[in-house]
Amino acid sequence: MTALSERLRDRRLDAAPRRSQTIAFGASGFPTQLMAQTFSAFVVYFYVSHLAVPAGWVAVAMIAHGILNAVLNPVVGALSDRLRTPWGRRVPWIGLGIVPLVVAFALVWMPPELPVAGLIVWFLVVVAVYDVAFVVVVLNISALFPEIFRTTEERARGNVPRQIFAILGMVLGTAGAPALYSALGWPGMAIVLAVVCLVLLVWSFFGGMIERRVPEAASEAMRWGDQLKYTFRNRAFVPYVLGSLFVQTAIAVILAAIPFYVRYSLHAAEGEGSLLLGAIFVTAIPSIVLWSAVVRRTSPRTAVLWSVAVFGVAVLGYLAPSNVIGAVLVGVGVGVGVGGLLQLLEVMLAQIIDEDAVRTGHRREGAYFGVNGFVVRGSVVLQAVVAAVVLTASGFDAALEDAQPETVDGGIRLMLAVVPLGFTALAWLCFWLYPIRTRDL
Repeated sequence: MTALSERLRDRRLDAAPRRSQTIAFGASGFPTQLMAQTFSAFVVYFYVSHLAVPAGWVAVAMIAHGILNAVLNPVVGALSDRLRTPWGRRVPWIGLGIVPLVVAFALVWMPPELPVAGLIVWFLVVVAVYDVAFVVVVLNISALFPEIFRTTEERARGNVPRQIFAILGMVLGTAGAPALYSALGWPGMAIVLAVVCLVLLVWSFFGGMIERRVPEAASEAMRWGDQLKYTFRNRAFVPYVLGSLFVQTAIAVILAAIPFYVRYSLHAAEGEGSLLLGAIFVTAIPSIVLWSAVVRRTSPRTAVLWSVAVFGVAVLGYLAPSNVIGAVLVGVGVGVGVGGLLQLLEVMLAQIIDEDAVRTGHRREGAYFGVNGFVVRGSVVLQAVVAAVVLTASGFDAALEDAQPETVDGGIRLMLAVVPLGFTALAWLCFWLYPIRTRDL
């Protein structure tokens, strides 16, 4: 144990990362996105449709989850920037949080036999543990990205394996999950996904999570009040974080709506949801390479504006299909836009962090990713509210199984196409106001 501790302590990155380190660091995208997207896409469906918890109560529980997660992000981010250990600022948090994160994720899908009130309590307690561990691990991994990769060129190239791993995690977590829970049941799905997450996180931790030797003058702790003041006064960060919130909300609403869309609008088997979700994320993989080339030749702002526009136009296609094949074809177009958003948003945030470091003399990756997480976690709340409002207004009743009122089909199509388009339009406006027009500072 002492030898392992010394090995971790002595690792420091002094130049550009090696290819093996880039790939290992990128592997963290697989388990984190697998958990995040499985939770986002299926937790409402699981508790409402399979456990028969009223949609309104699930919405309340999701709001509580969103508030806790949002509050944790800036707190953990600021603490991470202030931490001083022989092993670095980020690595200790990640190492301590991996096992609790994986265990809590599995327990979300394995509630004991309880009445409705008991299920809600179970959800709140287990998800609270999941939230704490998820923020501790994922925020610190994210904070390492702009530290490991220092230019737009490096970030565009270095983010490719990470986002490809992330999309593969999304495919297994959202497109593969229906096949898994259909074959193994929800507890079986939870165990399989938890084991996969643990293996990938351990490999990524030891192979790619390496901190730089940040000069003390650039990493000394900033006062709490100054942390918030300099962050929210940043003219680039405010439009960025609002645009990111709207984009994440649009994606979250789509993921939450697709299981309902497959069952109640297309009248297909639950497992067919894998095809719709797979079309999005499989298409996004080559799209990441495309958008990486775009940002290297233009700028983060220009590339993001184009990707948001492609995504917004594509989602409208979900209004038309009457069968799974048509919906899959729409998903191909949506996947092109999603690939750009996955590749470009963190590149843009890293640019903001660089500009802040020039202005303040502090490297504050944790603070920026924390505040970003605080705001963006509002997408979970907005998603739950949209789902509850649309399903309730359209007359959805879980007790009716597949014999839903005709209005349910229209409501679900609205939730899948029109609502995300509205959020996407708001995101495009925010990114248009983003003031940094160059590729590098």
